[in-house]
Amino acid sequence: MSAESHRTVVVTGASAGLGYFASEQLAAAGHRVVLATRNPTKAQAADRSIRAVVPDADLEHLHIDLADLDSVRAAADALADLGPVHAVLNNAGVVGSGSPQTTAQGIELQFGTNHIGHFAWTARILPLLEATGGRVVHLGSISHRWAWLDQARPERAQPYVNYLQYARSKLAVMLFGFELAERLADAGSRVSSVVAHPGFSLDTLAPARPGVLATTPTPGWVRAGEHLWAQGKDAGATPLVHAAVGAGVRSGEYWGPDGWMQLRGTPAVVPAKPRAHDRNVAAHLWTASERLSGVPLDLGTRG
Repeated sequence: MSAESHRTVVVTGASAGLGYFASEQLAAAGHRVVLATRNPTKAQAADRSIRAVVPDADLEHLHIDLADLDSVRAAADALADLGPVHAVLNNAGVVGSGSPQTTAQGIELQFGTNHIGHFAWTARILPLLEATGGRVVHLGSISHRWAWLDQARPERAQPYVNYLQYARSKLAVMLFGFELAERLADAGSRVSSVVAHPGFSLDTLAPARPGVLATTPTPGWVRAGEHLWAQGKDAGATPLVHAAVGAGVRSGEYWGPDGWMQLRGTPAVVPAKPRAHDRNVAAHLWTASERLSGVPLDLGTRG
């Protein structure tokens, strides 16, 4: 990965999975990493694990619960006290919910956490990124390929199907990320908005991180097969890290693995389905997101 040095990068959901490995990789590259997490105990475990790999890691902690918009507001206020911010990796999210659940504000849990929480978070911290000409990276997913949104009520999950609602939430994240890039450019902003995804990444193929990554032993012949169509969470984090700090990354791009079906491989600019670039749907989603989050995001234009 080609990267600029000594940047401050905020990673939401930094205590596990992709967020953890992205934080470890950023710290190893010499960046100051803000571990933005919901669970303080898990955050401390992630801190210890990163320092075991990167003894001189420069780490900060920030509490945020993206399923509670009051917590999002408090976290944005607290981040302003930590100094300049150069990139934010909006990684945290809920992956699966066996039955319908809601956020603290009554929004369907996956949509409310994965998209609405990050929408409000991004809107509140944009001034910090404006000050540095920074980047916001949105965590997309290959699951957007089979998702559609109701323009009038994009948060709607009827009928409720677990994996489909996750896919809808990720399509919303991507629509927002690409639309934000367009509106930032129209406004003459120096901030970049980039979408990235990890391919099909599994805990079982990632290196052991005691206290952070709990994996179930997998027979060798199964692991050999998995390597053909999947990769570890560590490899899945590399497109996210490159999107956040890599040289030559442009606003509006979509980064992911360059292999077959984007399931695994090295970071590259990859195509998304046209529905993720539909500006009509994105405009409806933007309006609904402002309503649901209670946070306006009017970038305006600079003449």
